[in-house]
This record gives sequence, structure tokens and C-alpha cells, in this order.
Amino acid sequence: MPLARRHLLQFAAAHLAALAFGAAAQNFPTKPVTLMVPYPAGGLSDNIARRVNVPLASALGQPAIIENLGGASGSIAAQKVLHAPSDGYMVYQGSPNELILAPLAIPSIKYKPEDFRQVHRIALAPMAIFARAGLAVSNGDELAAHAAKMAKEGKPLTYASVGVGSFYHLLGAKLSKDLGVVMTHVPYKGAADAFRDLAGEQVDIFITPYGLAQTEFIKQGKMKAVAVLTPQRQRLLPDTPSTTESKALKSFTAEIGTGYFVKRDTPEAIVQALHKGLQKVLTDTQLRAGLFAMGQETSPAQTLAEADQAYKQEIAHYQAIARQIGLNTQ
Repeated sequence: MPLARRHLLQFAAAHLAALAFGAAAQNFPTKPVTLMVPYPAGGLSDNIARRVNVPLASALGQPAIIENLGGASGSIAAQKVLHAPSDGYMVYQGSPNELILAPLAIPSIKYKPEDFRQVHRIALAPMAIFARAGLAVSNGDELAAHAAKMAKEGKPLTYASVGVGSFYHLLGAKLSKDLGVVMTHVPYKGAADAFRDLAGEQVDIFITPYGLAQTEFIKQGKMKAVAVLTPQRQRLLPDTPSTTESKALKSFTAEIGTGYFVKRDTPEAIVQALHKGLQKVLTDTQLRAGLFAMGQETSPAQTLAEADQAYKQEIAHYQAIARQIGLNTQ
């Protein structure tokens, strides 16, 4: 076959493939969409996904299937999304934990936060410092004093996280640095595992978002809430003081958001379709009630540009905090 003819056929084939892909993008979705949850079933992330998938399926006109894949601070699930086609059929449910902080702390993670694009934030979560029931502390100042005492005795307090480099690891390390005491990090695959060991008195504290399940554990005497990380007390934990009420932890505040992400090179038409679907989800009364019951605040509506800009700002913010505390692979 003459070279010119071969090149012409190759060009035609590529052009037809591009047209077909473009048509597929315009018709998206034509099959089920997978929500990739980077933690095992039973935790807060999984519960959020199970509130979202039904109204999202209705909005998209296709089933929204949940896949749980925990481990390595959420990076295993993130890498699976990046290895999938850029066609919008695998959507990552994530936060700064997995996409910004994990790559800083785990050398084997090769992706960058910029490899993902945020389609829409779905929820904001207040956070609290939880302690095992037998730990003799009830507020931020008592925790600070006890942590100093145990460190001096060579028996530093242990703090749980959902993995090396996770936001919870970052907060535990920051707490240790702010108090000027040594504390020992204990990473888990997910929040459900961490709460199990906290209830079993196997770890001392866990700084994490929370919901009704944790308030029930407190009522049952399985654990205690030491302080909430918001400027004011929270509706689910009205008797728990804010860190701002203490002297030692007055500036120790935080919250974390959950959002949906796709690969950065996903076609714009597909991203717009997912964004439109998620905006409909945010108006669903059952979703809003479900998030409220879990202690979550439903995210305000965002344009695609606002969602992307918010994510870029988070990247800069969390990378700066990680540098401040010297986050590493310890």
C-alpha cells in the first residue's frame, strides 16, 4: 500500500474515532457510573456515597454503583480511577486526604493533585477529637496536660488516622507539634477500623469527622468526645466544648469537605453532565436530611469554575500546612 494512502487511512480512522468519542461524550451516560469510595464499607465516606448514589442515578438516568477500595490513604482507589479511561464512568469520591496529602507522605504514590479535577463538592464535615472511654480527659486543656505527662513518662499518647498522609494524620501531627509533645501515629485503612479500636481501648485519640453513629457510641460509654474543632459547639455534640474554649488548643480548628472528582483530561461535555447531575443531587430533600443526620452540612451549589478554583486553593492550603509540620512517611 502506498505510504500516502496509508497515512490517509490512518488519519480517517483517527478522525472517525474522535467523532465517535465526541458523540459518546454528548450522549453521556449510556451505562452505569461507578462512584469509587477510597475506604471500606461502613465508614463515613461510604455512608455519604450511599446517600448520593440513588438521587445521582435518577439525575443521570443510569445506575450509580458504589465500589469500596480502601488502603494506602485512599491512593489505591485514586490510582484505579487514573488508570481507567477518561470517559466519566469512574468518579472518585474524595477529599484533601487522598488527593493532596497522600502524595506528599507516601513516596510510592506517583500521581499529583493536579491529575484530578473537582466536579462538585457534596458535603462539609465538622470534626472532633474523640478519646477512648478510659482516657482521663474531658476537654482540650486536660488533653494537653495528659499528653505532656504521658510523653514525659515515655508513654506517649497514640492517635489514629485513616492512613499515612491523610488529613487525620496531618491533624494528629499538628496537635503534637502545637502542644510540643511526642505522640505516636497509628494508621488504619478507614474510619470504621479506627473507631473500632478506639472503642476497644487500643488507641488513645482519633481526630475525625463524626455523625450519629459516634454520638451513639458516646451514649453507650464506648468513647468520649473531648472537643469539637469548630469555633462554636455543634448540634450533635452540644455538651462537648469547642477547642476555642481551651487555652492550649484555642487555634486548633478544622473542617473537611467531600467532593467528586474525575481525571483532569475528561472531556468537558462529560464533566458538565456529571456537574449538572450533582447539582440536582444537592437539591434532593432526602439527601440533605441524610447528610444532616450524619452531622454533615450540604455543600452550597458551585459552578464548574468555582469547584475547580476551590480545589486549587485547597491544594495550596494543605501543602503549606504539610510543609509547616514537616509531614513525612513516619
